[in-house]
Amino acid sequence: MEHAIYYLILAAGFGLFMAWGIGANDVANAMATSVGSRALSIRQAVLVAAVFEFGGAFLAGGQVTATIRKGIVTAGSFTGHPDLLVFGMLAALLAAGIWLMVATRYGLPVSTTHSIVGAITGFAIVGLGVSSVNWPTMASIVASWVISPLIAGTLAYILFISIQRLILDKPSPLDAARRYAPIYTFLAGFVLALVTLLKGLKHVGLDIGTGLAYAIAAGVGLVSVALGYWIISRVAVDPSADREFHYANVERVFASLMVMTACGMAFAHGSNDVANAVGPVAAVVSVAQNGSVAHQAPVTPWVLALGGVGIVIGLLTFGHRVIATVGTGITALTPSRGFACEISAATTVVLASGTGLPISTTHTLVGAVMGVGLARGIAALNTSVIRQILLSWLITVPVGGILAALFFLVFKAVF
Repeated sequence: MEHAIYYLILAAGFGLFMAWGIGANDVANAMATSVGSRALSIRQAVLVAAVFEFGGAFLAGGQVTATIRKGIVTAGSFTGHPDLLVFGMLAALLAAGIWLMVATRYGLPVSTTHSIVGAITGFAIVGLGVSSVNWPTMASIVASWVISPLIAGTLAYILFISIQRLILDKPSPLDAARRYAPIYTFLAGFVLALVTLLKGLKHVGLDIGTGLAYAIAAGVGLVSVALGYWIISRVAVDPSADREFHYANVERVFASLMVMTACGMAFAHGSNDVANAVGPVAAVVSVAQNGSVAHQAPVTPWVLALGGVGIVIGLLTFGHRVIATVGTGITALTPSRGFACEISAATTVVLASGTGLPISTTHTLVGAVMGVGLARGIAALNTSVIRQILLSWLITVPVGGILAALFFLVFKAVF
């Protein structure tokens, strides 16, 4: 590998760029419900994301990662041609990063996983041929365009309807919130713990069985109930506020609870989705150091730190655009609606982990927001914004693939 040092420099630069795109688009998307419902200010959301996304990425982002994300192409396809893998990973990072930048510029929440998958597919077709791509896996990923938002939207609809009937429709909503909100905090703690255990901590080599994971999550849920009671007891109740808006104090309760869910979602998201940026970087580093292709590549601390820093910078500099789209553009959100969105999205991730269903965290959360909006009637949804989002989802894979194919040919010609 005569150009190893150049490959490492380019991988670090493109990896940081891709991580920036994840922060600007995917993390902003995850924080949008908290900001859109005014449970957190944009400054508070950035602080939460900076601490918990970076913590998730660095502490639970993984010791090893698959050389090829999502098994689109087998690492064995590059045996004897490690240079092609390097060119492909560099092209994929640059292509996905550029698409995320363009999508974020227009406030469109797109899947970072689909961006990198599309990019890998594109360079593989050009570099190895159409037969090198695992098309059944690609078909399952395409299916997630429908599966993710449908499941999350249905769950969010049901969850918000339950909040409405148990709390909001009662003669004294605040008393009902004090009675039933701890049940929702148990659900929040339970589900967020499962997301972290099943999707996040598996990256650090902790082999936690399903039964043990559920037991630990149940324990976290019970702790969350106690925490929920404490949070609710400290919520400042202003009787005069209810005269202007009947649910003002109830929404304060849910706003306080959303801080907890936002922290959990940020940690789980950082631990899982940072692989979209650091996976290709780790693959390039492994090839540059060893001169050969392995099915898994070790992830060094500096690579994880690179991903974590990029994610935080992306949210800080460009994240407000996607936050505006998801938080306010699709439908009007309140803390109770935002709470239902976050728990439904996390529950969908857990269901997908247990059943092997392909999902996108972006599609999941956007679907949950649509479901909550639909609970108030179709008129509560901004259909023009939804059409733009759906179109961006459809073109993410082909755009990433075309860009990566072009960059792959450029790198191959240059080196």
